Amino acid sequence: MRLGIDFGTTRTVVSLCDDGNHPVVEFEDSEGVLHGGFPSVIAASGDVLCFGLDAVARLGDPAWAVLPSFKRLLSGAVESVRLGEHTCLPADLLSGYLRALRSALLTGSTLSEHYAADEVIEVIIATPAYASSSQRFATMEAFRHAGFEVIGLMSEPAAAGVEYASRYQRTFNSRRQTVLIYDLGGGTFDASVVSMTGDAHDVTATAGLPRVGGDDFDSVLAQLALAAVGIAPDSLSAAERTWLQLHCRDQKEQLHNNSRRVTVELGGIACLPEDAYATIPVADFYAGCQPLIEQTLAVLKPLLSSGDDALAGIAGVYVVGGASALPAVSRALKAAFGRRVHRALAPAAATAVGLAHAFTTVAAFSEPLSRSFGVFRESDSGRAVRFDLIFDASVTIPASGHVQQVRTYRPAHNIGHFRYIECTGMDDGGVPGGDISPLADIRFPYDAALRGDDADLEEVSVQRLAEKLPVIEERYTIDASGIIEFSITDLDSGFTHQHRFVPLT
Repeated sequence: MRLGIDFGTTRTVVSLCDDGNHPVVEFEDSEGVLHGGFPSVIAASGDVLCFGLDAVARLGDPAWAVLPSFKRLLSGAVESVRLGEHTCLPADLLSGYLRALRSALLTGSTLSEHYAADEVIEVIIATPAYASSSQRFATMEAFRHAGFEVIGLMSEPAAAGVEYASRYQRTFNSRRQTVLIYDLGGGTFDASVVSMTGDAHDVTATAGLPRVGGDDFDSVLAQLALAAVGIAPDSLSAAERTWLQLHCRDQKEQLHNNSRRVTVELGGIACLPEDAYATIPVADFYAGCQPLIEQTLAVLKPLLSSGDDALAGIAGVYVVGGASALPAVSRALKAAFGRRVHRALAPAAATAVGLAHAFTTVAAFSEPLSRSFGVFRESDSGRAVRFDLIFDASVTIPASGHVQQVRTYRPAHNIGHFRYIECTGMDDGGVPGGDISPLADIRFPYDAALRGDDADLEEVSVQRLAEKLPVIEERYTIDASGIIEFSITDLDSGFTHQHRFVPLT
């Protein structure tokens, strides 16, 4: 079985690669109703955890604590998550969720009747365009631990570009061979320019907002509804906030071009009557969403070529992601780009379908790292810190093998203190900016006298030494999954520290 899997903030969408067909897998709930995705929801009661549709069924039950959109926790510096009586690492929640997804695919989906329970499942999985190396690694490892065989990773916009090429091949010609992907998901916004020549797909530019997505639009609607009945948002319990957020998501997803009002039920809030509701003019809701939409449009500008035709060379603007189905988004894009805009037939499924297509239609694929990688290190006998850029965001992830950087030097200090980060931008002075993700804090003993199992380098101050120290080699590599590894080695003795970037949490 070969699947394209788009693990999303709102739901995970799966597409099957089946002899040239790429149907979206549907999941069956306890009442026999089929759903086009596996909800990204976790619930806990006592020492029991459940996931997906089982977790959604516990919504409103006071015995269960429900956590929706838990994917957003994976991109932050959250060390642990309190869910009912559980305190869990985000990575453990992801592994449990993916094991439940695999079980649902084989026992409770439209695939169940066609595949055995021990079926080998090969997958190509998606990550946000701005995913850090640690996020890529954590996602890939979690899928493997859950029993999937990971064949490859693609960024979400790149996968959507593959799906666009399968549907809109007629829009390409000798002058227009690229597509601008507008991908507004539940938790993130990504935009990429994908160049398509024959069977080769190359991401040539990317940008994004790692903390803007459909959840934020849901919050706008929730706040308008609470304001209409005079309830302060911070007066709600965690369970009431979760219930209202998910209800607002459902109401938002039912809006269409002719909608004039949206009704938000408020009976799940304890201080209100069971039949309480608020009616919000759709125009007010769209006005509240406009600043979010404008943020996404601003991200697109640097990706477009300059000149009289800002879309020169662009075959089309492809709109994907579940949140992009909001009519206000389509209207804003039409106003900005006119007839070039093509909305996916199923925006929430376009990425998964593109991943499934990639098994057979993508002969060559490349994309940039998208986040600059470097290290803050000591200078001036520990009195100052400087930033050393190792990989720029534009470095291309290799289709196979590795991209490598090597630094060799003879240190002057007793200890090297390395603080590794990734960031979405660099200012003119070479200082990291934008969204900054800390990756690791490493102390390496240049002085052999400080090496030992019981050495506590955090208690040792950085000092300049008079004696000659050994030659040190730093070696950094990017593999085909966009994951960064490094080693720091004393070339005289062979003493080394090796590290593969995983989340600090």
